[in-house]
Amino acid sequence: MKKVRIRYTFHGEVQGVGFRYTAKQVADYYGLTGFVKNESDGTVTAEVQGTPLDVMAFVPGITHASRWIHIESFEKREAPLREDERSFSVVGF
Repeated sequence: MKKVRIRYTFHGEVQGVGFRYTAKQVADYYGLTGFVKNESDGTVTAEVQGTPLDVMAFVPGITHASRWIHIESFEKREAPLREDERSFSVVGF
């Protein structure tokens, strides 16, 4: 089945609210691979890879999973596939 990889940059209340761990739970639920990490400017970056339908479910999944996370806006763009990637990781601490 065809796979896509999308790089997201999230803005809003996305640090210090469990965003990265919620993203991992959602990614694991949908069988997605990739990573999520906090950035020094207060945003969160995530690269998500999987079927187009599962990748499309990623952002709504995070939004509905926690009342503490408030995504004000996000950008997305295609990224190169990583065929050897097998899991979704939380990067940093």
